[in-house]
Amino acid sequence: MASSKNSTPRIVELAAQISTSVTKLQEKLSAQGAATPSFAENGPESLPEDVSSLKDAVLDATAELHEILLDPLLLLFKFASAITIDGVCRYKIPDMIPAGRNITFDEISEKTGLEKYAVRRLVRHAITMRIFDEPEHEVISHSKISKFLTIPYINGWVEFEARDTWPANTRIIDALQKWPNSQMPNETGFVLANDGKTVPEIIASNPEIAARFGAGMEAINFVPGYSIQEINTAYDWASLGNATIVHGMGSRGQVAFELAKKFPKLDFIVQDSKDSLVGVNSTIPPELAGRVRFEEHELFAPQDAKADVYFFRMVFRALGDAFATQALKAQVPALRPGVKMLIQDVVMPEPETIPLWRDRLARSVDLALECFSNGRERYLDEWKALLAAADERFVLHQVFVPKDSLLSIIEVHWKA
Repeated sequence: MASSKNSTPRIVELAAQISTSVTKLQEKLSAQGAATPSFAENGPESLPEDVSSLKDAVLDATAELHEILLDPLLLLFKFASAITIDGVCRYKIPDMIPAGRNITFDEISEKTGLEKYAVRRLVRHAITMRIFDEPEHEVISHSKISKFLTIPYINGWVEFEARDTWPANTRIIDALQKWPNSQMPNETGFVLANDGKTVPEIIASNPEIAARFGAGMEAINFVPGYSIQEINTAYDWASLGNATIVHGMGSRGQVAFELAKKFPKLDFIVQDSKDSLVGVNSTIPPELAGRVRFEEHELFAPQDAKADVYFFRMVFRALGDAFATQALKAQVPALRPGVKMLIQDVVMPEPETIPLWRDRLARSVDLALECFSNGRERYLDEWKALLAAADERFVLHQVFVPKDSLLSIIEVHWKA
């Protein structure tokens, strides 16, 4: 922020920052022969990694300039976006538009069964959000964003956020008032919005919601800072040498496959619940046979698999402190001197230490964790306290914070 002693108006400073940063960004893109960002149907989905600092500067400055010029009421008036996103995804409107071609409001009306005025209202609001384009009157084509929504798991995830998460979010404060300071997964905004059922209970009883939730788990690969593709550089895996890694709650092995391909000296035991592992052995790439295997194991059950490293990725964030402590204690039976525990999770940043857009994302996810399970993101001192509460022999050795990632890796040693 500008100093109060600075005579230059803040909006002028921001405009100058935007101009300077965009010029430098475009110079770098041109030098690399990289495409310039656009909303065109085939516009680039992401920018090269080496322009990330310039991108951060532009995003923060443009957001601040936009918001400083809005009336306060308009700044707060954003709920309609969720309605439109829900409608666009639920009716699968992006799938109706052939790549590189157009569709009319009348055609969308016929396909959806909605009156033309309802289609026009929904789609034109979506256009203000850069979803779709209207190159001719009442003729719709893809934008980069609407084309992205034709990917099934992206559409499923976005629909889950709009259709299933949004109603639950409106009950977060109700849950906070009803159950102050609760850590129980059955005392949440989601439970209040779903007739007393928890997330696992809803997923088990409603295949449609389960499919949308599963899509969300797959779509996280596209969220900057959470992508599985970033795992290879998140830690010095090669320094482990020949090692066996237990990946606790490792789902269907996507992370293990990624690491095993890159680091041939690492073998993996992927643990998860029985239901999560149905048919999973058939998904093991042939070249990884014998190096990645799956094992039924519940998070709170005493750990009995012997390994050199115990790895947990985005597991403890879904748990309140009491449950996270219980899960950590369950690992103790297998630990011995020299064993490491690697926890890949968010270490919450202090205010104004990271770009604002990343800060907003991290804190929005923190609220979502409260909504679903009374989980939470933790600051560094809270991670230390959590480990100490589980067992004083857990020693937080170091924290790796990869560039441009929202996930850190906390390296924990076991002190005999």
